[in-house]
Amino acid sequence: MTDFTFDGPVDAARCLVLAHGAGAPSDSPFMAHFAEGVASAGIRVARFEFPYMVRRREDGKRRPPDRAPVLIDSWQKAVEEITQTGVVWDRLFIGGKSLGGRVASMIADDAGIAGLVCLGYPFHPPGKPDRTRVDHLVHLDTPAIFVQGERDALGSRSDVAGYKLAPGINLQWLADGDHSFKPRKASGRTEQQNWNDGVAAIVEFVNGT
Repeated sequence: MTDFTFDGPVDAARCLVLAHGAGAPSDSPFMAHFAEGVASAGIRVARFEFPYMVRRREDGKRRPPDRAPVLIDSWQKAVEEITQTGVVWDRLFIGGKSLGGRVASMIADDAGIAGLVCLGYPFHPPGKPDRTRVDHLVHLDTPAIFVQGERDALGSRSDVAGYKLAPGINLQWLADGDHSFKPRKASGRTEQQNWNDGVAAIVEFVNGT
C-alpha cells in the first residue's frame, strides 16, 4: 500500500497527488510549501514516496532512484489507491517535483486524470540540452501546467523556447529561478516570492481545469 501524507479538506472537490524529486523526500521544505500552500486554497493534496526513498527513510542510506518501470508502477499504484480511499473527488490531478513530475507525465494520458502539475520539469540532464526528455510531451493530451525557473539548469526559458510541446501545456516561468525556483540576489526577487507565485499558478490551474 502507498503511504500518503495529506493536506487540505477531506471533502474538497479537487485532489492533487504529488511525488518528490530525485534527491529530496516528500517532506522537504520545497514539497511541504507547495503541498500546504495549494491545500490552503481548499484543494486536497496527497504526497507519497517512491520505493527507493522509502528505503532511505528506513535505513538513512542515500541511493539513486529506482529504474523507470518501478517508478511508473509506483505512480500507477498511487493513482489507483487514491481513488479507493472512499472519497470521490470531482477532479483528480497528479504531478510532482522534477523526477516525480516527469514520471507523472509519462502515465498522465492513461491515468484518467483531469490535469498534470510539474514543478521544475527535467527537460534535459544538466549541461546536456541536446538530450531532451520531451518526446512524449509533444502528443500529451492531458491539460498541464509546468512551473519552471527561468534559469533551470535542466530546462531554462531559452532552452524550452526551442522545444515543440503539446498545446495543452501551460508554462509558468518564475523570475530568475533555478531548478528549485531560487533566484539570485541581484534579481530583486526572493525564493519565497517565487514559491508563492508557483503555488498561486497551480491553484488557478487546478480550480480552472
